[in-house]
Amino acid sequence: MRSDLKSAKELWGWTKTLGISISLAMLVNIFVLQPFKVNGQSMEPTLQNAERIYVSKLSHTFSYLPEYNDIVVVDSRVNRDRTLKDDLLENPLLMLAMGKRDGKTFWVKRVIGRPGDTLEFKNEIMYRNGQPVNEPYIKEKMVNVPDAKIVIPENHVFVMGDNRNNSDDSRVIGVIPLDHIMGKKLF
Repeated sequence: MRSDLKSAKELWGWTKTLGISISLAMLVNIFVLQPFKVNGQSMEPTLQNAERIYVSKLSHTFSYLPEYNDIVVVDSRVNRDRTLKDDLLENPLLMLAMGKRDGKTFWVKRVIGRPGDTLEFKNEIMYRNGQPVNEPYIKEKMVNVPDAKIVIPENHVFVMGDNRNNSDDSRVIGVIPLDHIMGKKLF
């Protein structure tokens, strides 16, 4: 009888430890640090298809505005509001446990425009606030880009892939609300 009680206490101790560990891992993953996988060639030559990156979620948690040239992960579903429920249900640990896949919801892109900026595409050159943007990281010069002028509204950013001729980005879905920026690439 005594060994049964001891076994039950030991099992309960292990169960508590496992539960606390999983909860802490999920909290870190939701609010602090999360791995993402690059999907496609839109960030070449900087990042390759299927490359794993680690993203600081602190900018999402505390609504920091990213800097120019930051590589960020964005929720491409800009036509809907994001909620805490999304952050919880889209946690990779929970999705793995439920057997779900991300699909193509999250995009890895580079911040090109911030609130109040005027971006202009003219003669296949990009201008920010009237000045040509120096972009040594892009794969090749943009081609077949129609002339356009965009003013970035408050609480939004404009993002593009480094492989400009092979990238779905803000040129396709529009500006990205700050709450759709999931985090900034650390490494």
